[in-house]
Amino acid sequence: MKLDHIVLLVSNLPKSVAFYENLLPMLGFRKTADHVFGNSDEICLDIRQAENLEYAYERFAPGLNHIGFTAPDRDAITQIQDTMKGAGYEVPEVQVFGEGVALFLKDPDGMRIELGVYG
Repeated sequence: MKLDHIVLLVSNLPKSVAFYENLLPMLGFRKTADHVFGNSDEICLDIRQAENLEYAYERFAPGLNHIGFTAPDRDAITQIQDTMKGAGYEVPEVQVFGEGVALFLKDPDGMRIELGVYG
């Protein structure tokens, strides 16, 4: 079996969709519906409005910790970093892990999106 889709429940749908509209095309996804993005591997990311806003994303709580993508090289990560900064998003510095690097972006709810090159 292969991964088909991921559904992210967010606190503010328009704000989160705007973030992902900036980021996901650089990762090979295209918008297929108002809040759904798919890639050539037929994996979809479906962003939906949460109904219960009492609970927020917490990095070390049970549930999804982060979504990781493999970048072709460090230049691709730098380009995404620059583009997201240019779009007005807070973007951290690239982290170095041995011979690899990773950029951890946070969506409007704090969900981490990892872009990495390892090895």
